[in-house]
Amino acid sequence: MYRKDRKQDSYTTLAQKQGYPARSVYKLKEINEKYKIIKGGDRVLDLGSSPGSWLLYISQKVGSMGKAVGVDTKDVKITDDPNISFIKKDVFDLKEYDFKEKFRAVVSDLAPKTSGLKLVDTDKSLELAEKSFEIAMSVLETGGNFVCKVFENESSREFFNKVEEHFDFVKRFRPKAVISASKEFYIIGKGFKGF
Repeated sequence: MYRKDRKQDSYTTLAQKQGYPARSVYKLKEINEKYKIIKGGDRVLDLGSSPGSWLLYISQKVGSMGKAVGVDTKDVKITDDPNISFIKKDVFDLKEYDFKEKFRAVVSDLAPKTSGLKLVDTDKSLELAEKSFEIAMSVLETGGNFVCKVFENESSREFFNKVEEHFDFVKRFRPKAVISASKEFYIIGKGFKGF
């Protein structure tokens, strides 16, 4: 999500130099380098993929044998890539039949349109995180991985506990590229237990 009040920082400059549409790519890059969520040949679902930085990074990591599938209500700003497919849809309108195969990883950088009211914004963020988790439960293959952005609030611990029940390893992580004033962090789940 682009913020008009954000000055040009080192991550934004680096993203422009490296051909990524947004600085958010460095959040996923750090997560992946530390936790090995995505590897060559994986099928990965990216929820909230506009403007496309995560999707482009995923495509590069999975290589020609993998697949990156993005979902967003807004178009992505990346050139044609044979590894990438895109579904222009609200995550709340997604159905299981939108996907023909299971995924090795589901990642979500979904964020609500902010209102400026902290309680409203954190509640909307948690609703998006819950939806991402619900989608992950239906499309992840056993042993798969999950990454989801959450804004810190009184309910985020409860959500963390819910994710923890379904994965072998679960961790809270705050990448360096998150701006200091932000309440955002990421929940990382590895080794989906299935049902």
